[in-house]
Parts: sequence; C-alpha cells; structure tokens
Amino acid sequence: MDWMNQIGGLLQQYNGAQANQAPDTVHDDFDQFAQAAPQSAIADGLSAAFRSDQTPPFGQMLGQLFGQSNGQQRASILNTLIATLGPTIMSQVLARGGASGLAGILGGGQQEVTPEQAERISPEAVQQVAQEAEQKDPSVVDMISNVYAQHPTLIKTLGGAALTIALAKIADRQYKA
Repeated sequence: MDWMNQIGGLLQQYNGAQANQAPDTVHDDFDQFAQAAPQSAIADGLSAAFRSDQTPPFGQMLGQLFGQSNGQQRASILNTLIATLGPTIMSQVLARGGASGLAGILGGGQQEVTPEQAERISPEAVQQVAQEAEQKDPSVVDMISNVYAQHPTLIKTLGGAALTIALAKIADRQYKA
C-alpha cells in the first residue's frame, strides 16, 4: 500500500472520527486522499458514508450526487439501478415518482438509458429508486460507490460529515490491518 505511505499521517487524524467532528480541512484532506488512494479505497469510504447512521439515508445522498452529475454520470447511475432492479420494476418506481417518460421507455423493453434520457430524470425520482434498489439488493450501495469513486470532486458535494465518515472508515481499516 504505497499510497498509505503518502497519506498515512493524514488518515491518522480521522481514525475513530465521527461525522460531527469534521475538521475545517476535511475537503482539502479528501482531495489529498483521492489523489493518492486507489479508486477501490475511495469507493470503500463512500460506501461507508452511504451506510452510516451519521449521514442521511443512501437514497437521499444519491439523489444529491445525481443532481450534481453530468448526463454521462447520471446514465451510469441509472443503468446501475436498472441492472439491480430490472427495467420493469425501475419503470414502475419511476412512474410513481412522476418520471413517466423514462418509465415508458423502460417499460417498452429498453435495458439502458442514454445520457440525454438521464438528464430528464429528477434527483427526487432517483432517491425513490435508490431506496427501492437498496432494499432489494444492499450491494447496490457498493456498485454506486464504484461509479462515483471515479469522480472524487463530485463526492465532495456531499459535505464535511460524509467526507469525515469516508476518511474515518478508511483510516479504521488501515490501522486495524
């Protein structure tokens, strides 16, 4: 773990940290972490933040990230959710959430959405879909985390509490190993 040699001291300060203990430097610290760490470590930290009882529920956090994402990122998230729920259930949840246009497309047999189609979906609809997907298959949190691990700047929009949890989880794992 060569990257740990680079940022071990930074992570030490997060070992055992709680969301309400976010230091003023957490955004800069996360930047430094994201530059040194492999994507798998970033994804692990994000998964921990999504699952933490110290942060908002997964669906709410995903809706927030989705709202800040570009069309390609949105399509990737929606396609991950479709793979988890299947197009039929996904279209039903979207229809209930007021996204009947995409619901009709998926109900018609389309298996994936394009970035252009994804741009028309609201963060609120994604929040509902994410809640349903997490209930059906909790590993969807890890799949979504892997997608967003490629975009650490976007992860920072979740705020200091989520970043603190992410860094604390990585620190805890590294110092227990």
